[in-house]
Amino acid sequence: MEHKPHHHHHDHVHTHPLSAGPTRRDFLSSLICSAVLAPWAMGQQQSRNPSEIAEQFRKMSEDYEKEGLAAPFKGITTSGDVMPGLFEIKPAGVSTEPVRNAAVAFIETLNPVQLARTMYPVDDLEWRKWMNQHFYARQGVSFADMTDRQREAAFGLIRASLSSQGFELTRNIMRLNETLAELAEDHDFLGEWLYYIQIYGKPSATDPWGWKLEGHHAIINYFVLGDQVVMTPLFIGSEPVKAPSGKYKGIEILQKEQNDGLEMLKALPEAQRKKAILEFSKTGNNNLTEAFKDNVVIDYAGLRTNELAAPTRQRLRDLIHLYVSNMDEGHARVKMDEVDRHLENTWFTWIGGAQPDSVFYYRVQSPVVLIEFDHQRPANLRKFAADPTKPTRQHIHCVVRTPNGNDYGKDLLRQHYLAQPHTT
Repeated sequence: MEHKPHHHHHDHVHTHPLSAGPTRRDFLSSLICSAVLAPWAMGQQQSRNPSEIAEQFRKMSEDYEKEGLAAPFKGITTSGDVMPGLFEIKPAGVSTEPVRNAAVAFIETLNPVQLARTMYPVDDLEWRKWMNQHFYARQGVSFADMTDRQREAAFGLIRASLSSQGFELTRNIMRLNETLAELAEDHDFLGEWLYYIQIYGKPSATDPWGWKLEGHHAIINYFVLGDQVVMTPLFIGSEPVKAPSGKYKGIEILQKEQNDGLEMLKALPEAQRKKAILEFSKTGNNNLTEAFKDNVVIDYAGLRTNELAAPTRQRLRDLIHLYVSNMDEGHARVKMDEVDRHLENTWFTWIGGAQPDSVFYYRVQSPVVLIEFDHQRPANLRKFAADPTKPTRQHIHCVVRTPNGNDYGKDLLRQHYLAQPHTT
């Protein structure tokens, strides 16, 4: 399914990773509306037990996977063709030993049943199976089912792999999912501990491996080859983004991502700002690279930033770094070197208003990085919304991708197999 970022984009609901005919899409959209919007949105669900709902959700998940994984992985491109030669296996000069040790420590806490659910081959299709939606049926071991020791080891793995900022953001997304459970009065499918970890391959100093965290509003894919790391696709978000009440009242996230994006737009001279803005009004959800969008085609649009004045160019680089710096500091630095090599061919795209309280979407895109920020329509909190059809600042989705075939480190993995014939 190709998306060319023209002016009609906001008419589509991009959160549905389906490109089947309208009847099937309408059917699944109605399912989504009834299921995603939590049990209170479904009158008939009041009398149904969680296991019946879970079975319905499992079937929906299967449908999404079947559609979303019908095509083999290619990578996000601007034209359908991957730009060759962008990524190479080479020393990063930053040790991955702490991550490897933390992964081994976590694996050692698992019992045989948990191990069977958690360990996958490094090239397993399971790695591409992720979805933000809270109904998605996930594999691996859940924090809800972990002992205190296992939980500590799981957090140890995330902490070793991410910066302190990235770790804190991840924890706060989990906490805010508890706030959402309180507000939506749904503790079966929402909550702080409904997050799952899987390990891909065997933690190794030389062979490829990695791990994934997935749950509502937090998906981290972390690929390791030697001392190189790829941490995309990364999905971070929340509804609400600020806890108004409850156990975690006052926790607030993604405000810098929101505000720095708006400041970037406002810092542009008028002629450049006009180029960057595709649409002045934002009426729906605009993200293009969420679940099962591994191969989506997105042409460059908006403003090519090679014409920016030095201070504004620095502001753009800082904005990219804000997302990249969720990785551990050393590997974030390596990634920013890669970003810098393509800064001349980086594009900034905007949909929405530019007022202090505007809702908006922005995208930063180059051959080696793609970042999306989106104010979304209310979902699980629509019963509280003044207008549930309009995007709100209390529901944010952000995605970071590596275009041209290196999401999940797949281009590095491909090169590794070419250099060392893969034996099964």
